[in-house]
Amino acid sequence: MEKTFSPVVKTAQELLAFQLEGLKWSVTHAYNGSQHYRAKFDETGLKPADIKTLDDIQRLPFVSSKDLQEGYPFPLLSVPFKDIVRIHASSGTTGKRKILCYTAKDIDDWAEMFARCYAYADCTAEDRIQIAVGYGVWTAGWGFQNGCERFGAMAIPAGPGNLDMQCQFLEDFQTTVMCCTASMGLLMAEEIDKRGLRGKIALKKMIFGSERSSDAMRVRISELSGVAADQLFDIPGLTELYGPGTGLDCRHHQGIHYWADYYILEILDPETLKPVPPGEVGEMVVTTLRKEGAPLIRYRTRDLTRIITAPCPCGSVMPMHDRILGRSDDMFIFRAVNIYPSHIDQILSHIHGVGSEYQVILDRRENGKDSMLIKVERAMDVSPCHDDGPIRKAIEHDIKQQIMVSCDVEVVDYAALPRSERKTKRVFDNRD
Repeated sequence: MEKTFSPVVKTAQELLAFQLEGLKWSVTHAYNGSQHYRAKFDETGLKPADIKTLDDIQRLPFVSSKDLQEGYPFPLLSVPFKDIVRIHASSGTTGKRKILCYTAKDIDDWAEMFARCYAYADCTAEDRIQIAVGYGVWTAGWGFQNGCERFGAMAIPAGPGNLDMQCQFLEDFQTTVMCCTASMGLLMAEEIDKRGLRGKIALKKMIFGSERSSDAMRVRISELSGVAADQLFDIPGLTELYGPGTGLDCRHHQGIHYWADYYILEILDPETLKPVPPGEVGEMVVTTLRKEGAPLIRYRTRDLTRIITAPCPCGSVMPMHDRILGRSDDMFIFRAVNIYPSHIDQILSHIHGVGSEYQVILDRRENGKDSMLIKVERAMDVSPCHDDGPIRKAIEHDIKQQIMVSCDVEVVDYAALPRSERKTKRVFDNRD
């Protein structure tokens, strides 16, 4: 019989009780095992025995990426070195890499979580899963790989890039599921269409991790690849919280089920650090319930989302959050207005004749005023001879109405903007 990888808890009440026990264990484990955590708790006068209810989580101090960088190379370590079996690292785009240590149980728990993701995507042991994300010290490749093997499907560890090889694998191995960034998914969809592969391959699902995908991008990927739109899935995750595989949107796509039996998710105002009302956007703050090597206690992820309060038709007891809407540190200020890239791609996704790719270019003119240029591609089926005036006016109007700033718009040919097999850079701030 195929494993379902269902959570051990069956009701919301059981989940809350499970979280409370996990919270008590994690706080005690961190306090006893980590000098860093002990010092943080002692500063507040808090002892593990003071945690009696889930609401007491709000009494705990926060942990941030700064703590990880200052504790380099083994931050938040809460077990003896002899118990560590692996390390993983973030990309280190801002300062030192964030290194996280894993015990054998951590690796096992991570594989179990990721296997649950494949189950929620309705994969089966008959699937052939092509993993086109980075291996090495990054968590992506190992996460997808270990989860696939735990789930029991065939793993094809292709790694990122090399489109010729990726397409050959799709055809020769009859891959049924592809795991990659959304940007890589677009690249692959364009290649599938260009090479006329749709009738020659068996691809039926794509699972995207590492970056936010716009609605327009997902529509384009579906149209070009032949993969049904409801078979495109988002998988969240960050190195600090095991890696990818900490949740997935199921076939109903009502939101991302997150594995609340492995971590507690708070949605807080990034300025006040107080809970936002249900359904409002805030910063994800996570507390692990079982993590041994480097537990997280109220870790500020900087990712922005909101809790989905409506129940999912799938009936899962696992709660849901929305897709990642951006990062609090991705925000840029333009003419005294706080803007997230997700604001812009949401607007562009609903304008007829616009493709999925765009760039935001910020400059400072000689008179000292800031300018914003939005470059967008025409949709694939829009002729280069098409009058772009209505597209430009529609974008300028909607940006002005919804974000309250003025911008210039340049419309370019389809595929004129760069593609990437990793995360695509979209904001270029050239101001001093």
